[in-house]
Amino acid sequence: MTEGRKDGTAGRRLVGVLVVLLASPLTAQQPTLAAARRFIDQAETQLEERSVHLSRTEWVAATYITHDTELLSAAAQADYGRLVQRLATEAARYDGVSMPTDLRRRFLLLKLSLSAPPPADSALGVEMARLQTGLEADYGRGTYCQASAGGTRCLTLNDLTRILAQSRDPAELLDVWRGWHAIAPPMRDRYARFVALANQGAQTLGFRDAGAMWRAAYDMPPDTFAAEIERLWEQVRPLYVALHAYVRHRLSDVYGPALVPPDGAMPAHLLGNMWAQDWANVFPLVAPRGAGPGYDLTAILRERVPDARQMVRYGENFFLSLGFDSLPTTFWERSQFTRPQDRDVVCHASAWDVDNRDDLRIKMCIEPTAEDFVTIHHELGHNFYQRAYKDQGFLYQTGAHDGFHEAIGDAIALAITPDYLVKVGLLDRAPAAAADTALLLRQALDRVAFLPFGLLIDQWRWRVFSGDIAARDYNRVWWDLRMRYQGVAPPGPRAADAFDPGAKYHVPANVPYTRYFLAGILQFQFYRALCREAGYVGPLHRCSFYGSAAAGAKLRRMLALGASRPWPEALEALTGQRDMDASAILEYFAPLRAWLDRQTGGVPVGW
Repeated sequence: MTEGRKDGTAGRRLVGVLVVLLASPLTAQQPTLAAARRFIDQAETQLEERSVHLSRTEWVAATYITHDTELLSAAAQADYGRLVQRLATEAARYDGVSMPTDLRRRFLLLKLSLSAPPPADSALGVEMARLQTGLEADYGRGTYCQASAGGTRCLTLNDLTRILAQSRDPAELLDVWRGWHAIAPPMRDRYARFVALANQGAQTLGFRDAGAMWRAAYDMPPDTFAAEIERLWEQVRPLYVALHAYVRHRLSDVYGPALVPPDGAMPAHLLGNMWAQDWANVFPLVAPRGAGPGYDLTAILRERVPDARQMVRYGENFFLSLGFDSLPTTFWERSQFTRPQDRDVVCHASAWDVDNRDDLRIKMCIEPTAEDFVTIHHELGHNFYQRAYKDQGFLYQTGAHDGFHEAIGDAIALAITPDYLVKVGLLDRAPAAAADTALLLRQALDRVAFLPFGLLIDQWRWRVFSGDIAARDYNRVWWDLRMRYQGVAPPGPRAADAFDPGAKYHVPANVPYTRYFLAGILQFQFYRALCREAGYVGPLHRCSFYGSAAAGAKLRRMLALGASRPWPEALEALTGQRDMDASAILEYFAPLRAWLDRQTGGVPVGW
């Protein structure tokens, strides 16, 4: 399974039967090079054989939320955890064996197969699996019920999202923001217990804590990786600060300085998104004065695209234009495209590879919006990546690092330019070049505004896992980090028991989030490389490589590597560079940055 755009590739979860594990012959092998090869080959076979059952169990748990499916999913996760825990522990017997780099890589990937390895005690492993399944289900069931003279109206996250996107009434925005965040306080103590158990599991594998284990997945020491993240952030921070100053100035004009202080943090509920993770929905309030009308993709989709399935066809056709094969028939039969009316489901967008071969699916509750149109392209990026590396060994069936998986779909989405929309018949003609500023601002409100949020979630979790933050301080430190990186504040004091991180899917679901920040950088590197391969010459933001067989061929070669090579080699295969580099995103937004600086002359910058 691969989670949806900003809201990656989650650790592979496989089911095992304990009696089979107890009969495993793997422990009989001696710690020699030949034994190490036999061990990892047999381990991969066990993992691959047992993965399909768990994938199906988790699919049902996500698309039919009931008490029983929760228990079945928790049991499957617990069995999988015991399998990986046993194999990873046995793998430690070979740590002292001198072995080729490729073999050593497979051993490390085995240890990193779980985002939350269970403790060695099987009873604690069962407890941890139930905690994780229950937290995710609580999020999926979350609603906000408003009492009024006409009765009680219960709103889903989709309903609340629409209100935050469309309403300009500060009181209504505050109400729904508080209403959704009220689902999270009951999670806090269970989450703290989950953290303690996850740390126990990580320590049995030789990691300091679960956060250090996550950071070990990037072909460099964990502390070096943390420094690399800060380096990338410092590259893009000036662009973000310029965007923040402009948006704050305009929103202060709209809502008044009492609500949006001209020189301070912006309140989270006024930025058009439940988590203020992107600001695309406030574009009408901050659009360049005197800008042309441009185009409204949401309105176009509502008028011209008959249903959710057809929206997905547009995404598939993009990949077909690059030379990829069509999605299998089962994709169209088994995916969840819309919210069912008869049951609870997890609507959070995700891409699935159920059988590690061809049973590809997406799970979404698609609405005819520009945001979902982009998300579809993103999710299919996961699916086409999954199929490209299906012939690799099981442990290599993932991205070069998890940011790669997220960045592929986003690089495709960057190519959803006006020229692309014209080619596929959704736009009659592209706006004139004079509309570029507005188009770039729309993109920046989505992609640049997201970067610090993509960074801070795991900054918070790494400190939670390390024990640096006690449960009573979870919320305080959460908002300290949001202030430091985003310049965003809560809309008023928060209660002592608030657990606002729990109102974001990836925290209760325990999905690592740094991948999204890395994808925010890498997608522009990938996009620029594909544009160059397609022979494009011109301003980077106008490029679409739709229809380029050359770009598609180069992309397929990189995707087919999976995780078989360290990520610098995969990056070099596509871009010619071995380092992650933000120069492409700065090039893309260079015309906007110059415009922002002109608009904010004499306006406070920073917070």
